[in-house]
Amino acid sequence: MSVSAAAIPRKTTSRVLHKTLVALFACALFGAFFFAFFRGLSYYFLPLGDRPYHALNHELRPSGRVGIGYGIFATVIFGALYVYPLRKRWTWLRSIGTTRHWLDFHIVMGLAAPLLVAIHSSFKFRGLAGLAYLVMLAVVMSGIVGRYLYAQVPRSRRDAELSLDQMNEMSTQLSDDLSSQALVREQVWRPLLVSVRREEALRMPLVKALLWMLMLDLARPFRMARLRREALTPWERILTLGGLLASSHPDLERVVGLVRRQSWLTAKICFLDRAGQIFKVWHVVHLPFSYSFLLLAIIHIGMATWMGFL
Repeated sequence: MSVSAAAIPRKTTSRVLHKTLVALFACALFGAFFFAFFRGLSYYFLPLGDRPYHALNHELRPSGRVGIGYGIFATVIFGALYVYPLRKRWTWLRSIGTTRHWLDFHIVMGLAAPLLVAIHSSFKFRGLAGLAYLVMLAVVMSGIVGRYLYAQVPRSRRDAELSLDQMNEMSTQLSDDLSSQALVREQVWRPLLVSVRREEALRMPLVKALLWMLMLDLARPFRMARLRREALTPWERILTLGGLLASSHPDLERVVGLVRRQSWLTAKICFLDRAGQIFKVWHVVHLPFSYSFLLLAIIHIGMATWMGFL
């Protein structure tokens, strides 16, 4: 299948633009936290009983100008977070961007939101607000696990999940490419692919399967470093930190890239069914935490409004 020359630059430009926007958005959110945190550092480290006598107490307390401002800011971020699951139900939202692009912004907001709430609460986590904050942290942690599980299921460029047959076809093509190259012997790269069979993965308990997936992903850079060391001189091994960094040999890096891709794909084929099952369990855990926090946040905002803090 041929691809027009004009299509590649457009896709590349779109990808670069998206990454730039995500990076700028992350800098804005995390920058807002660090600006307030370092400005009120002397205040936040005071015992609670001494804070009312601090010069910045009127601004940085939860009901102060900065505290309320960051509370409203965090509320807007939370509202935006809940738009992401609505995209699956509202057709007109699906036509805007891709699922992966939406997920990137969703993750940035999910990681920044607890920091913004910490500034709003002036790092005081008590009562209903403290309970809501703990639930929010549980949502964030489960969200991190969910993002990892999302990456375990290979997808096409249109975000459709690839079938096992499609993945096996890709794996066969990668194996053919690796076998045809003469730079690294098959006896060297073949053992680096995966250390578990699909049949074994299917018999694993879900928790054990999740730990195996995590272990394989963490070990992959070190396996690729071992592959590089086979073709590098002692001095080049030092320059590449034992093979962890890319070398100056394009042919070697092409082979490393093929082995890395094949290793990743082989692991995904082995754990495809288990990853799907774990993802379903994750939904059962993540959604109740998410909506419980939403309820607690609404109660907190309602009480703050009723008591006149706003």
